[in-house]
Amino acid sequence: MLKKFFSSIGGKDNQHQSHQESDLEREISALYAILVDVMGSDRLVLQAGKMDALRYMRSSDPAERILALRRILEENPTLSPPPPRSELQAQIVALSELIADIMARRQVEDKIERKISEKLEKDHQEYVKDMRMQILREETTTESAHDQKKREELQELEEVHLTQSVMELLRPQSLEEIVGQERAIKSLRSKLSSPYPQHLILYGPPGVGKTTAARLVLEAVRGTPLSPFAEDAPFVETDGTTLRWDPRDVTNPLIGSVHDPIYQGAQRQLADSGIPEPKPGLVTDAHGGILFIDEIGEMDIMLQNKLLKVLEDKRVHFESSYYDPMDEHIPPYVKMLFDKGAPADFVLIGATTREASALNPALRSRCAEIYFEPLTPAQIVDIVKNAATKLNVELENGLPEVISEYTIEGRKAINILADAYSLAIDRSDDKEGLIKIEKRDVYEVAQVSRLYQYVTRKASDKPVVGHIFGLGVSGYLGSVIEIEAVVFPAEKGKGTIRFNETAGSMAKDSVFNAASVLRRVTGKDIHDFDVHINVIGGGNIDGPSAGTAILSALISAVTGKRIRQNVAVTGEISLQGRVRPVGGVFEKAYGAKQAGITTLVIPKENSKDIERGHLGLEIFPVETADEAFEKIFADPLDLPSEEKISLTKEDTPVVK
Repeated sequence: MLKKFFSSIGGKDNQHQSHQESDLEREISALYAILVDVMGSDRLVLQAGKMDALRYMRSSDPAERILALRRILEENPTLSPPPPRSELQAQIVALSELIADIMARRQVEDKIERKISEKLEKDHQEYVKDMRMQILREETTTESAHDQKKREELQELEEVHLTQSVMELLRPQSLEEIVGQERAIKSLRSKLSSPYPQHLILYGPPGVGKTTAARLVLEAVRGTPLSPFAEDAPFVETDGTTLRWDPRDVTNPLIGSVHDPIYQGAQRQLADSGIPEPKPGLVTDAHGGILFIDEIGEMDIMLQNKLLKVLEDKRVHFESSYYDPMDEHIPPYVKMLFDKGAPADFVLIGATTREASALNPALRSRCAEIYFEPLTPAQIVDIVKNAATKLNVELENGLPEVISEYTIEGRKAINILADAYSLAIDRSDDKEGLIKIEKRDVYEVAQVSRLYQYVTRKASDKPVVGHIFGLGVSGYLGSVIEIEAVVFPAEKGKGTIRFNETAGSMAKDSVFNAASVLRRVTGKDIHDFDVHINVIGGGNIDGPSAGTAILSALISAVTGKRIRQNVAVTGEISLQGRVRPVGGVFEKAYGAKQAGITTLVIPKENSKDIERGHLGLEIFPVETADEAFEKIFADPLDLPSEEKISLTKEDTPVVK
């Protein structure tokens, strides 16, 4: 009986508790219903997602549902844990007050919206935004003391100005001031002043004026009768080394990207409505003008492909899973960007110090290519003198020539002069008078900066046996390669050939080819001698272009005939004694000039690659080794008539 009595009491308590819980559920459901009316269901779900409250909203536990309400209303995703059951009623009262505040704030916002609508003449989002900001400024208070202090600090910083940098002062201000690039500038200007301008890629070593030339050429052709560039055509400059392809498409400053409302933080006005925000990139900033990408060869291949697509379409298209074209709240400019894309009709000019193979072939095929030439010592001297005029300084006699020995870059030459100028000012007693820069200032700069003489004169007027100058090229710079040979009589047929391995396998093949031609020309077998061939400095010879030079050094060593030391030669030697064409002849001529060479012997098939008299050199195209020997040897080659082979223009030699 007692057991049945207590059971009946317990049942009544459970019924009472169940009744209380159902009341709580109804009150909580009522709060959610009010929130839906106030915020809208879509915005409520978005807010709950931001505050990590969705899982609590779906819970059957009243405490967790109240926790979800608190997170949404207080905008704090870290609130935890759910309140105990004893506090649920108090929590409901507090949440009711928060919702009441929201409803009151919404009424004020509705009043503001009504005032805005009265002033609108047409439904234009930018005008709406301006009016909203105006009304909000009327309703809000002035800046706080902290904000005022920050603003005043910024204003104080604006008042501080240093003098302009020396590089800014000495940068060329006209096309005439760019030294040594007349042909490249002429080509660049012609392509941009045309009614149909071309995309361009500028190749060349650093510091020769590629970027400055592009900027000045645009200034020169703006507004001309046939040029498509308007007076205000933009010149947007960026660096390919800073542009990286983001496979997630989160950020892309070059092409443009979309900031989604939840993860990437679109502007608040759009994020609150769940609207993605398109962000046009540099290609759109350059619309109607020039997009200049320095070091374009350093860009990711994928980004080059993306840029190629923009060049073809002349427009950038945006996509986002958050974009709903039927959403009436989407601003017109956002809808326009998603539906039509952003305009990107510009001329691309890319500059690179790398070789053409580093660029996407498809991108190269759509661009005209212009090569800027390395600077000669005489051109470096002119650059230094022009910079000295702008600095208003006096130079010691021979100082520009000293600087030209340490660099082949115009920018580096100006840097050396600027550093020497600082030393001269520090040394001078009269800071206001004319400053004189002396050679010792340049030498001190070279020592502190660990500079070494780039130009070393190797040529001479005295012929030498077994020594010849070949030519090599690396990137856009040519250089002289010193090759020497020495032979010693050996037991017949048991001689050895020694050749430094660092010169490369192609150079070794050239040695064996030269040995075969030597036997045909002189009738002497290379294996009757101990032969040592050396490439001074151990440089790597990439390709067979040293064949003719190695053959000449071998013949000189075997016959004792002297080789002119003001002559440099390039060209592959065939087994028939023909001088075959090679690459990089234009750059090799520059290397020869740097070393003091006056005569250049090249394959006849390369004569179209370089003009006669280039850089003041005597250039002799030859077809056969016999023709090359006439320019290379100072002594006549008195070869035995019964053994001599006449190397004709035909591939088949004729024995005399």
